[in-house]
Amino acid sequence: MKAKLGISPIAWWNDDLPELSDDVSLEECLRQSRSAGFTGIEKGRRFPDDPTVMSSILKMVNVALCGGWFSGTLVNEDIATNKHRIQPMIDLFKAVNAPCIVYGEVGHSIQSDRSRPLATKPVLSDADMKAYARRMTEFGEWCAGQGMPLSYHHHMAAVVQFEHELDTFMKCSGEGIPLLFDTGHLAFAGGDVLRVIDNHHKRISHVHVKDIRGPVIKALDWRTQSFLDAVALGAFTVPGDGSLDFGAIVQKLAGYGYEGWFVVEAEQDPRKNPPLRMAEMGYAELMRVTTKAGYVVEAPTFPWR
Repeated sequence: MKAKLGISPIAWWNDDLPELSDDVSLEECLRQSRSAGFTGIEKGRRFPDDPTVMSSILKMVNVALCGGWFSGTLVNEDIATNKHRIQPMIDLFKAVNAPCIVYGEVGHSIQSDRSRPLATKPVLSDADMKAYARRMTEFGEWCAGQGMPLSYHHHMAAVVQFEHELDTFMKCSGEGIPLLFDTGHLAFAGGDVLRVIDNHHKRISHVHVKDIRGPVIKALDWRTQSFLDAVALGAFTVPGDGSLDFGAIVQKLAGYGYEGWFVVEAEQDPRKNPPLRMAEMGYAELMRVTTKAGYVVEAPTFPWR
């Protein structure tokens, strides 16, 4: 089995909490992530949108674009609106041979609002969840038809956060909308990460290997503290520095034949946790657990076909 190891630039620059950002250039971020061992990086806010410029920068450090977040609004806006907004991203990702676009639902979400406590997250009725899942499937099928598949990101503070919400979404949606499995978000929400792999492995197309600091999450008051408060307090970290057993997680994925990207996404304070040092720690742990699980870790080179 083959695996590829990537990282998100969120450890260097946090889009929602600018104070949790390291003052480094895009080129330095790419250089650090590559020197840590990663051969892929997801798109961040400092990346160019011009395919020619993007290709040149990625080629310079021999790093692949292994995904990137799209702020979708299908829960409260129509498909046509989302098609219009995502089309430039589809064109860019196709031009640099990215594997997928990460769909994150921000409609009604409180994930970027520090004034909204965790307990006030949006909740869909069964009927609304079914309708939303059908729209997501149609949208995912359309994106795939354009040559760029989506991968659906369940997320804290959004409409699909808890394990039971994910189960319902998966039951009501179709194969046209694959799943991004995020270990940290699921564990934060109290879900069973191994059970979710058992239940939904056939749809998993992308994996975020986000670790959590259990004591930080356990101490949160969901009635008064927000998702961003949790991030600022250090709820997330890289594999090998937190509370999750990535040996068991990766072995479970390997048992179902998952092949593809394992992407470290660990937003935290770069002053307390320097991004390069944390990237090196995450890479070392991922290499350990993927190798133990029987994976051959690939090192794609430009143009990553």
